[in-house]
Order: sequence, then structure tokens, then C-alpha cells
Amino acid sequence: MPGEQVLHTTVALDGDGAVIAQARHLAADFLTRVQAEHGLPVSQRAMELTQLVVSELVTNAVKYAPGPVLLDLRVMGGLIEIAVWDSDPVLPIARAADVGRVGQHGLEIVMAVAQGFEAQREPVGKRITARLALADDPGGDITGRQPH
Repeated sequence: MPGEQVLHTTVALDGDGAVIAQARHLAADFLTRVQAEHGLPVSQRAMELTQLVVSELVTNAVKYAPGPVLLDLRVMGGLIEIAVWDSDPVLPIARAADVGRVGQHGLEIVMAVAQGFEAQREPVGKRITARLALADDPGGDITGRQPH
């Protein structure tokens, strides 16, 4: 929106397994700076969910795509937008719920906690984007999508 402040950072990650923890720390540091330097409210829940979503998206990128990963964090309009780019053009597909399945629940988790989710092909690779509320609902309701 015109006149709205956008806070933004982009980080290139080298694509090895150690970048997952690094990405979580980068996201937490970014939100801490947003709160301290710009006075924007960031709930503890938003901090934890941001780290969870970053972890799940970066894990998938490292696991399924060769090469580097880009992590893009953007705060605007009371939301944090988390975008992860990788070199694999194949878009992820959420699998049907299966209590017997071990692992491969990351996309389901991200979609359950996010206010918005998009997967799009890029000229090279793909970009997965999730949006989360920075503040909890003043009425005490849990933020995120309602279960279907």
C-alpha cells in the first residue's frame, strides 16, 4: 500500500544442512530488530511460527533442490511474508492427512498456520511464500486458518 513502511531482508544460503538452523536464527534476529528498532508488535507465537515456517520451507528447499536457497523476509501490514526460492521448478503438493505417515508433513504444517500460502514457478526454480500475522488476535483467538 502507498506510504506503508516495508521492512525487508534477503539472504542467500549455500544449500547444505547447516543452513536450516542459520535460517531460523536469521528470521528470529530479523523480527527482533523489527520489534526493537521500529516498535512493531511481534507476539511470541508469531516469533515461534515464523521460525517453524522458515525451518520447514528451507528444509524442503535443501532436501529437494540442488544449489543455493534464497530466504526473503518482509514485514508489511501486520504480516511477515516468508519467501524461499530454490532451483527446482517442481511445485510442492500437500499430501492427504495420514496419521501413519512418518515425516513429510512440513507443507501441511505451513499451510495450517499461515494466513496466506503461494507456490509459484520462477524463470529458474520456484518460490514458496507464506504469510503470518505478527500479533495475536486481541480476542485471544489463535491466528491462522481455521481447520476444515
